[in-house]
Order: sequence, then structure tokens, then C-alpha cells
Amino acid sequence: MSFSADILFPVFAFLIGTAFGSFSNVCIYRIPKKISIITPHSQCPFCNTKIKPLYNIPIISFLILGGKCRYCQSHISWRYPIVETITGLIYLFLYLKFQLSPLLFIYALLCSSLIIIAFIDLEYKIIPDIITLPGILIGLIISFIFSYTPLTHSIKGLLIGGGLFYLIAILSRGGMGGGDIKLIAMIGSFLGWEKVLLTIFLGSLSGSIIGIILIILRKKGRKDTIPFGPFLSLGTIVSIFFGNYLISLWFSIVLSQLYVKK
Repeated sequence: MSFSADILFPVFAFLIGTAFGSFSNVCIYRIPKKISIITPHSQCPFCNTKIKPLYNIPIISFLILGGKCRYCQSHISWRYPIVETITGLIYLFLYLKFQLSPLLFIYALLCSSLIIIAFIDLEYKIIPDIITLPGILIGLIISFIFSYTPLTHSIKGLLIGGGLFYLIAILSRGGMGGGDIKLIAMIGSFLGWEKVLLTIFLGSLSGSIIGIILIILRKKGRKDTIPFGPFLSLGTIVSIFFGNYLISLWFSIVLSQLYVKK
């Protein structure tokens, strides 16, 4: 690959990511309100004025407009450039890791879905079935077609992840929501059983750390619920980039401990 391609391809991946991040913002706003994500065209949620393409450029338009609507001067949520930037960076890092392989597009689809889910869960405390249920089937189909992970592993990931969360929901009498169960089943269908277990561990660990910090800062009480979707999404993204290394590290530690005991 030439020097120019080495520079242009990562930049292009970031820009494509910000564009998909802009579409993700549409989904985050409209799906909970049960509004079509296709029509009408983007418009200000306050004055309902149609947003011209010039004022709808990811990240840049927000900065140029000073975070305000061009027409009614209402403040635009910081969520918009944050989602666009996060998606752009994830697409960039996915390209750097997987290049132009099928995994780039598979994980870009999964990560975009997780970003939408995470921000909807943060704001509305729901995980929409319209994403997770088709996502379960799509994960299995992609696994079968591309064999990046064996189909049997995808099925095990679906059943182990969803089954474990379903068991927790029963034992905790509602402590685990149905949305979380379907979300982890979707993640399992994409990642397989090993990485879905890693995702659960990482999601639980990060959720516990953030929960403790919020309690210490008195932002949350001990009995307050914290959306789990964002932490599962974070765990999934970490598993995508570092899952093989972390799993190998874990097994090496376990085997070394068994060897010492012998």
C-alpha cells in the first residue's frame, strides 16, 4: 500500500464513521419515540425546521453553529458530536486492526448498533427489540456465511449469554431486564461463547467501578439502577479489539497456577 493510501484510508474510515454516527443520532432520537428513521428529513427537534445539508455535517456543523440551532438558537445536545466522534474513532481503529477484510464491516455494523443501544439505554432506560432481535439472526447468518467464528460458537454464545442473563433475571426477580437478555444474546451470536463471557466480565467490572464512583460522589444511591447496556457495549468493543489477547492471558494464568500447584 502506498504512503498516500496509508494516510487516506484511515482518514476515510474516520469520516465514514462520523457519517454513520450522524445516522446513529437519528436512530437514538427517533427509535424510542417510534418515529421513522427514514422520513422526515433531519429537522430541529425544537422548531421543526428542516436542516440544510450545510448545517448537517458531522462534528463540524456543531462547532460552526456553536452548539445552537441555526434557525431558533435552541441549544443542541452534546450527544450529537460525541456519538459522531466515538463512531468515527471506532471505525478508524477497526480499519487499522482489520484492514479491508469482512471483519471490518461485520464489527462496524455491530459497534454502530451498540452505540445506538448504549445511548438509548442511557437516556430512556430501554433497549429496543427492533435492534436486538434482528441482530441475533444477523449475527448467526454472518457467522454462517463468513465463518469468522464457527456457527456452533455463535449459537453457544447466544444460548450461554442469553441463558445466563435469563437465569439471573429469575433469581434476582427482575434485577435483570429483558432488554439486557436480548442484547447479550445478540452479542453472543456475533462474538461466540468465549468472547461473550469476556464481555459479561468486562461489562460487570466496568459497571461496578462506575457504580461505586457514582455512589461515592453521591450521584446515585445503593438501590438506584444503572443502565447495563452501555457497559455491555463497552465490554463488547474491548472484546473485539483485545479479546484474543485477554482470553489467552487468562488461560496462561490459569495453566501457570495449575502447574505451580502440581
